[in-house]
Amino acid sequence: MKTVAIVGRPNVGKSALFNRLAGMNISIVHDMAGVTRDRITAECRRGRQVFEIMDTGGIGANTSDILTEQVQTEASIALEVADLLLFVVDVHDGVTPIDQALAQVLRRVNKPVVLVINKADSDKRRLGSGEFSRLGFPDSAEVSAVHGLGIKELVELVSEKLGLEDEETEEVVEQKRAGRPLKLAIVGRPNAGKSSLVNAILGQERAIVSEVPGTTRDSLDIHCEFNGRRYQLIDTAGIRRQARLDEAVEIFSVQRSYQAIKRADICLLVIDCAGGAKMQDRKVAQLILEERKPCILVMNKYDLYHPSAKQKDRIEELEETMRREFFFLNYAPLVAISAKKREHIGKLFVQIEAVRRGAQTRIGTGALNRLLHEAIANTPGPLGRSAHAFKLLYATQVNSPEEEQVPVPHFVLFANRAAKLTDSYLRFLESVIRKEWPAPGVPFRMSVRGKEPKEKGRR
Repeated sequence: MKTVAIVGRPNVGKSALFNRLAGMNISIVHDMAGVTRDRITAECRRGRQVFEIMDTGGIGANTSDILTEQVQTEASIALEVADLLLFVVDVHDGVTPIDQALAQVLRRVNKPVVLVINKADSDKRRLGSGEFSRLGFPDSAEVSAVHGLGIKELVELVSEKLGLEDEETEEVVEQKRAGRPLKLAIVGRPNAGKSSLVNAILGQERAIVSEVPGTTRDSLDIHCEFNGRRYQLIDTAGIRRQARLDEAVEIFSVQRSYQAIKRADICLLVIDCAGGAKMQDRKVAQLILEERKPCILVMNKYDLYHPSAKQKDRIEELEETMRREFFFLNYAPLVAISAKKREHIGKLFVQIEAVRRGAQTRIGTGALNRLLHEAIANTPGPLGRSAHAFKLLYATQVNSPEEEQVPVPHFVLFANRAAKLTDSYLRFLESVIRKEWPAPGVPFRMSVRGKEPKEKGRR
């Protein structure tokens, strides 16, 4: 797949253009310079063929951000791996010294460049486009990323420069056969090691790693393969207490983390087990539970967890401690890793595939009904076997949408006196199903439907 990198000085609208081409809000758009720090990638499906787009930090940024040097490195890598460059400038500001210096750099890269004159949302502003011809790029497009103007023409120009034909390549056909990649949201509090885990999976320094809390601001979508299977890693900003969100950008970052959880197939909740579980870890876990998302508890920094103790004692104590801390996520399996040392990453993916397989396995309707009827007969509810007790008439598992790779099973119980069924007894019935059908990492949804009460006869 061809790759197109979006480059330019800070605050010219690169992230807005990236979001417009991706068809969704992935990069954070804000008027603060230096908001985008990592290389962020997504697919653009608006043209003849799918191509990858890459957002970068502003080149030539002169901010007080201590990560500026790393941001420049990330942008340089983007220039190296891209097949085509979109050089974004701001028609409102005109040609700036940074634009001129960057133009000299891009001419030396020996890659095709399309000059994107952004914020051209009126005839008056478009009159200033001619000024940018002195930058020396023959291919240009006038757009307004915010309003979506000129985007179709820009995509057509990019497709032409990349030599993309209307027919699908063998690679695209093969990707469709394989289906979309499994989406893994990597979430947790700051400095738990989320970006280190991304780098360990990729085998390269893709996400910026720093001791500074809040280094990752965007939710990064990164495609990768592991053991021959395709995945989409969603590296998210650390979720912190609301009292510490003193910047608008930090609030946006937390919102993106929430959105990442919602659109993920599986959530990998990364916890610093050496430092111990914190209240914020439990809050993130609670959010995953509320969204009914499949989950794996990833115990990172295991190499620092009682390193002098015996392996068996270490894992037993870790399991006991974390099960107590996350008792409400009892369905989530636990995997101990060291992202920094890249240890046990393979075990994590073994568990990911176990979650995928378990969710796709259905329990037969006959077996489900026999199982639940037997459980209710052996362990009646709070009202026992009285005439007013809950009585199960029929149970079934609702079909999940075909596009869901890790479907959350939905069991519907039809009963008389459904109001008599307490939440605790419903949890008991869920545990009965789990014993026969474990489905590790997958939450269950249990619904009860009862008969409508009979209307009283007229006097």
